Amino acid sequence: MNNQLSGMRKAQEREILPAVDLFPQVEYTGRKINSAKFGPNTYNTNVDSMGKRYFHSNDLSNVTFKPLSTAESLAVACYDFANLAKPQIFIPNWLQAGLTLRASEGVWINPLRNAKGEIITEERELNKHLIPKRKVNSIYLLDGDTSFVPYDTFEQGVQEHEKFLKSGLARGLVYTAEKRADSLSPIANDTEYTNQVNVRGFDSVREPLVKVVSLGSGGYVNGGRLVVDGDGGDGGFALGGLVSGEASA
Repeated sequence: MNNQLSGMRKAQEREILPAVDLFPQVEYTGRKINSAKFGPNTYNTNVDSMGKRYFHSNDLSNVTFKPLSTAESLAVACYDFANLAKPQIFIPNWLQAGLTLRASEGVWINPLRNAKGEIITEERELNKHLIPKRKVNSIYLLDGDTSFVPYDTFEQGVQEHEKFLKSGLARGLVYTAEKRADSLSPIANDTEYTNQVNVRGFDSVREPLVKVVSLGSGGYVNGGRLVVDGDGGDGGFALGGLVSGEASA
């Protein structure tokens, strides 16, 4: 992971548009992500805020943002985690990493959408995409950072960091075909969280349910526990990726 800057990129003086600070530029799958945090608020409100116009600098003077995938959000959060995302997002609140769809047999991370941009919730239609060639180390990896994680590939409850990193849930969140979510290790480790990881809110459902997966210190600041909550979205920060103004940057 390469970054142009080591710290927050503070906004310059501006006259009309609201100022927006940018996180260090992160490289993800050959692309450079310029991102900013929005919130704390509900996920939908944060996404609405991303579509407004902002000022960062003379080169980025009229910019908008769009939601990042869970893999993109976590790539940004993992960079210099102890000095940036942890004190700014994880300790005071939650990182709303992205959308999931809980189904009867597993969790869709960054769910599939139809031609209108609507999340597909019909399981019969979704299951058509679960073809053998998409299955890697027990989870399914589709295009666009979309993954399907069967419930039997991960466990809920308090667990060791290593167990979590090897779980289907962690691997699906960062969209990796490897057997371990190495890119998530800057967050899920004994130095940052001495009291393990608590995975919760990923129960099976009878009817598909769209939710937000959130990560945070979950009130365990002194106890040092990372919480991965599949039932989030009511409050927190979401990361938006730069849309307009990117060419001039």
